[in-house]
Amino acid sequence: MPRQLIDGRLVEADARYASLNPATGEVLGHAPDATDEQARAAVAAARKAFDTTAWATDTDLRRRCLDQLHDALVEHREEFRELTIADAGSPRMLTYAAQLDEPIELVRYYADLLKNHSFVDDMGVVEYQGQRHHRWVEWEAGGVAAAIIPYNYPNQLAFAKLAPALAAGCTLVLKAAPDTPLVTLALGELIAEHTEIPAGVVNVLSSSRTSVGEVLTTHPDVDLVTFTGASQTGRRIMAAASDTVKRVSLELGGKSALVVLDDADFKGTATYAAYMICLHSGQACAITSRMLVPRRHHDAIVEQVAKRMERVRVGDPNDPKTYMGPLISERQRDKVDGLVQRAVAAGATLVTGGRKIDPGFFYAPTLLTGVDPDSEIAQEEVFGPVLAVIPYDDDDDAVRIANNSVYGLSGAVQSADRERALAVARRIRTGTFSINGGNYFFSDTPFGGYKQSGIGREKGVAGLEEFLERKTFGEVVD
Repeated sequence: MPRQLIDGRLVEADARYASLNPATGEVLGHAPDATDEQARAAVAAARKAFDTTAWATDTDLRRRCLDQLHDALVEHREEFRELTIADAGSPRMLTYAAQLDEPIELVRYYADLLKNHSFVDDMGVVEYQGQRHHRWVEWEAGGVAAAIIPYNYPNQLAFAKLAPALAAGCTLVLKAAPDTPLVTLALGELIAEHTEIPAGVVNVLSSSRTSVGEVLTTHPDVDLVTFTGASQTGRRIMAAASDTVKRVSLELGGKSALVVLDDADFKGTATYAAYMICLHSGQACAITSRMLVPRRHHDAIVEQVAKRMERVRVGDPNDPKTYMGPLISERQRDKVDGLVQRAVAAGATLVTGGRKIDPGFFYAPTLLTGVDPDSEIAQEEVFGPVLAVIPYDDDDDAVRIANNSVYGLSGAVQSADRERALAVARRIRTGTFSINGGNYFFSDTPFGGYKQSGIGREKGVAGLEEFLERKTFGEVVD
């Protein structure tokens, strides 16, 4: 039975809840259902570890422990792979990339970063009122962090918070997503059994209770909150954290646009669009779920996209040839289907898909046309394999439609003219952008969004700085 990690000990919970395999709908296992009291105990352990141990100041210890964690993840990689497939419904092929192998290397990145990273910025000496003043800035650990993650990429999201927090010298409480608790709890067990990370530095909880999240975001001993999930939840977390003026880092929703310029390779772009929206069943915040196409080429592009979406291999995520697995739950599938059915009722045309596939929580790759840019399906994050096609008149119109969103997480453009593509990309207000299929998502590149897509950045040096405080010094020198 999986256990929680609190104050260096793997502990049981008085209650458990069922975790379902989304590919079958059957019970996969039972996770501890942490109570508010256990959440407070985890915070107390993290506070004690930060205040009374050398974790925050001993860079060599932090680097050694991150090395150990990376080595343990590599050693137990295949166990994590099978658990990720079962727990998250992830296609096996995706675990060789963003679902597992790449996140493991994110831990390696932060361990290596500590080898040469300076936590001091020398600002030099200046003359002031007849004296010479030396100024410098020291970067210190931010304190106790509460890290709350969603279900879609449980390893990537956990490691993107855990690794930089540990590298910075923070202690933390990591709350697993209620729908994918087992793989995150396994991470806690790995930390307890295979690393020298001191007791209380990392605490891992699972819970179906919303009150546990409220404890973590309001507790006075928590210094900062890092959250990935829906924008509406992020807004509630900001409000909850405001009473104690906690630092908040939020990676929230998206409704990213793929802009197809009239000189693009339409066949190649159709392949990119179809397979991108079906990646992990569309359960990705940065996925391009709006496809903006030149009005005069609309029908030809739609035909190409539909053909490719109908070829996407949907099925058992254990099968190495499966490209798209299930949605995470029946609840999420009902939400996706409701959005599609309301879009059709509002005037959109269903070109392909728009249906549930049983058993499990599968949903057919879905293409909609005739979509009003202001409609619900064009504005709301679906988090499913649903692509909305919207025609535009010229480049200015395309930019206007792309920016017509409360979100600003990502975007993409396809064009044979690099300068034209760049000109469009630079006018669209998002935190990340792909040009002609270019990948921006690496360990050393910052990831985050504008507007209601969040605050702050993950990964890279920017991700480390989210967990640091700046202290500025000045002294008189001879």
